[in-house]
Amino acid sequence: MSGKFLVTGGAGFIGSNLVNSLLSDGCLVTILDSFARSGTQNNLAWLRSQHGNGQFELYQGDVRDFVTVQSAVKDVDVIYHLAGQVAVTSSVYDPRLDFEINSLGTLNVLEAARLSERKPIVVFTSTNKVYGGMESVGTIELESRYTYRDLPHGVSESQPLDFHSPYGCSKGTADQYVRDYARIYGLRTVVFRMSCIYGPRQFGNEDQGWLAHFMIAAETEKPITIYGNGKQVRDVLFIDDLVRAFRLAVEKIGVTAGRVYNIGGGPSNTISVWKEFGTLLSEFRGAEPPVSFQDWRPGDQPCYISDIRKAKLHMGWQPQVLRDVGIRRLWEWVWSNKELFSAPSARVGAAQVAA
Repeated sequence: MSGKFLVTGGAGFIGSNLVNSLLSDGCLVTILDSFARSGTQNNLAWLRSQHGNGQFELYQGDVRDFVTVQSAVKDVDVIYHLAGQVAVTSSVYDPRLDFEINSLGTLNVLEAARLSERKPIVVFTSTNKVYGGMESVGTIELESRYTYRDLPHGVSESQPLDFHSPYGCSKGTADQYVRDYARIYGLRTVVFRMSCIYGPRQFGNEDQGWLAHFMIAAETEKPITIYGNGKQVRDVLFIDDLVRAFRLAVEKIGVTAGRVYNIGGGPSNTISVWKEFGTLLSEFRGAEPPVSFQDWRPGDQPCYISDIRKAKLHMGWQPQVLRDVGIRRLWEWVWSNKELFSAPSARVGAAQVAA
């Protein structure tokens, strides 16, 4: 699609990969980012090294500031709203900040889009956490993982919403606002309820981006803590596949407008958090990293696997990068960029605001 694109959180992990894809195709791109999260300045430098200083417009600002958001939105045709507070633990520590960034920030984006003469498309990154702990969904504990008893295709978009944790509430609120602005105001909006996304440019930490976090911690000899028994299963999606889904959602907006999609690796790309991933990581390193175990965290799902059949039906999309191939690509990026992680950096907590 031609036109001008705004990517909020455009210097984050997902945002920088999306911006790179758009710029590589000659698109006009504006980035709005607060640069509060670790790694965003590195990602911005990488984008400039790939495309030059003048190839995109940059707003350094916060989605909580409506004036800034409206200025960034004014001339765009498509908004990818990725900026957000992304950690459950941070939301518990400071629920007000979490709400202001995720809920109010999203409302600011929607209002700016509604008031714009261009009526831009809005694609929003929600989360599987809107489904809560899914305690009513039966699981089976196996030797190295959990699996669903009755959901062979994974969790569909019809799964009842059950916001759990301030983070779940703030993202769930935003999720529903984005849906409703399509119904009430006719905005062309799309919601992606995402599972675990991973890949290069991901500066993972204990609260978010666990695949990258474990790799980075292992390489920098920092402690790894597993919450629960390590058998928790997630479907994992490589960043290139997510970027392709983002772009297809806009290309096929006649079908996707007003809809919600569960986006993840699906049943073919699952892995348990430590019992299986820890084995892969040990193979990459040639030695098993030391780990410690603590109690389960509130709302942690023993198993989450996305049912991605709706995205395939509507967009012709499905993952192309297989789990082990993608994980090795992330490992190679971490291993070849050790200097990015060697310097001490502040722990990303309540201040992290760029997805």
